[in-house]
Amino acid sequence: MRWREVDWASGVWTIPAERMKGARTHRVPLSSRALELLNELPKGVADELVFPGERSGRPLSDMTLSAIIKRLPPSSEWIDARSGKLATQHGFRSSFRDRVAERTDYPHEMAEIALAHTIDNKVEAAYRRGDMLEKRREMMEAWCRWCAAK
Repeated sequence: MRWREVDWASGVWTIPAERMKGARTHRVPLSSRALELLNELPKGVADELVFPGERSGRPLSDMTLSAIIKRLPPSSEWIDARSGKLATQHGFRSSFRDRVAERTDYPHEMAEIALAHTIDNKVEAAYRRGDMLEKRREMMEAWCRWCAAK
């Protein structure tokens, strides 16, 4: 995430196509709490990373979150009930997907768009042009409230 990608007025983070697996621009509606947290960070210049790594100009390593998770105090909250394994950073995406599917009325395709998943059905993909941004904003606020309650 770079500072220039955050539109503070609309509360949207726009990820450029060249950084997305599907090579398509992805808009992320930021929850009010996400915006608050970003506001608490020291502001960099437009091209600077919001979450810089230790090496100059490089983002945090994908292992950073994994290392943080491993240092958390022992708690059943971080253990998967089915597998008995410790949570992983990718598991947070899976938790979001499961929560939306099992505990909310948000449509399946809305959660898929939030996760930037591609549509396998070529006909459906050809006709879906929108990204349900405002509806996803509501869903992300609900996800934020659920996470904060924990």
